[in-house]
Amino acid sequence: MTFPFSTINYADLSAPQKENFNFQKVSAVLADYGFATIRLTDDWNGADFLALHREGGTLKVQLKGRLTVAQKYQGKDLWIAAPHAGGWFVYPHDEAMGLIEPVAPFLESRSWQQSHVYHWPAPSRAVVQALSRYFIRGDASAG
Repeated sequence: MTFPFSTINYADLSAPQKENFNFQKVSAVLADYGFATIRLTDDWNGADFLALHREGGTLKVQLKGRLTVAQKYQGKDLWIAAPHAGGWFVYPHDEAMGLIEPVAPFLESRSWQQSHVYHWPAPSRAVVQALSRYFIRGDASAG
């Protein structure tokens, strides 16, 4: 390894490397909010990691590269963490579905009808507003 350190190009990372990168980024931000994180190696009950709050309580978190809802996450008490605009959405999956559907009817989309998943590479203002209480500021930059 050569020094000094140089930053990486996120686009050059493999999918598993991107997931590791994003886990490190969101963990650092969650630490500012009193959480310690534990990475899970086997997608335990749909979770990629656990976020344990210093005052008690644990979130089971599925890490995504963008805002996502999926039928396979329903009823599992999962939170989704996804980078967005200089921060992270960290939202309870099932509640978010109810908040988003009135402003962005994804249930009628081809993606949902065929694969039971929907994600937003660039969510609309209405979607961002619907989830605004679940947005936390912090470095979500890629590379």
